[in-house]
Amino acid sequence: MKRENSVNEEHKRAHKGCWGRRMILTLVFIGLIVVMLLASKSVMSSRPDDLGTKEGRLAGCPDSPNCVSTTATDDEHSVAPLTFDGTAEEAMTRLKGVIENMPRTVVVTATESYLHAEFTTRLFRYTDDVEFQVNAEENTIQIRSASRIGYSDLGANRIRVEAVRTAFHSVLADGP
Repeated sequence: MKRENSVNEEHKRAHKGCWGRRMILTLVFIGLIVVMLLASKSVMSSRPDDLGTKEGRLAGCPDSPNCVSTTATDDEHSVAPLTFDGTAEEAMTRLKGVIENMPRTVVVTATESYLHAEFTTRLFRYTDDVEFQVNAEENTIQIRSASRIGYSDLGANRIRVEAVRTAFHSVLADGP
């Protein structure tokens, strides 16, 4: 009788361990599917149609919190423009150098007064579009940074703009 109870206990322990392993494998499998779905969304995202300037201005932000812009009037989306001394051409040259030195970044368009760059996130390879437009009369550079997909960016666009601002002004402080 003792041996039979012992065998039953061993069977229960083995079965319990098997269930735990199955649960872990199932959770890992579900996690991998979620990661693959998120990653596939980034691959399928395409460049938005509203990039560039319209009537001398960058596009506004959507209602979602994954965009910041110097033209926005609400606190959630608003950021200050970059300011510069010197010529607009010097400012754009400095800005382009800053952007080109940032990780996972490609300059798509660069003219005398406009720059569009694509920033790719490290983990899921999401692409964010960042635009800059020089206002030579006011010695400012207008900015718009927006995620292509999703709703919230957890503040990534605002953080990026502030990193650009810091680097832009530190290049000036450090010299050419």
